[in-house]
Amino acid sequence: MKKDEYLFKSERLGFRKWTKEDVAEFAKLNSDEEVMEHFPKTLSKKEVEALITALKNHYVENGFTYYATEILATKEFIGMIGLAFQEYKTEFTPAIDIGWRLKRTAWGKGYATEGAKRCLEYAFNELAIKKVISVCTIKNTNSEKVMKKIGMTKIGTFNHPELANYPDYEKHYCYEIKI
Repeated sequence: MKKDEYLFKSERLGFRKWTKEDVAEFAKLNSDEEVMEHFPKTLSKKEVEALITALKNHYVENGFTYYATEILATKEFIGMIGLAFQEYKTEFTPAIDIGWRLKRTAWGKGYATEGAKRCLEYAFNELAIKKVISVCTIKNTNSEKVMKKIGMTKIGTFNHPELANYPDYEKHYCYEIKI
């Protein structure tokens, strides 16, 4: 797949499969302490390479992933927005999650909301998914605002089992949307 070929688009964004060319920019994004404020740590280049491999494999296995996301007008890579199957043990899972992680220069421009809305349309209309959840730490007010803007409803608070060793990040909100 050529880098300029998108699986689908929104008004300003293109959603595509991951390529090896994404490693450097995605590593820079994941090493930014502000971007990773609501995660236990930043990621090394090697961890980003493993993450991209996992995202590629997830796409092959499920037909969706957290997609590499670009601004259509400039082809600038801004991060990821998309869907992923989550199996960690909670009352809300297993479920399909919608999530986003964008570089700081893309913040405050409505990209997360626009991209998440388009991914929901894709999930419901193209993939025939009936319910999508989203989770964030209780301190991540910006992600929670996006969840509300895209029409999701808070269904609960929980301790994320994969973050039990990180008490500052363990408490999460869960939102959902159904068709």
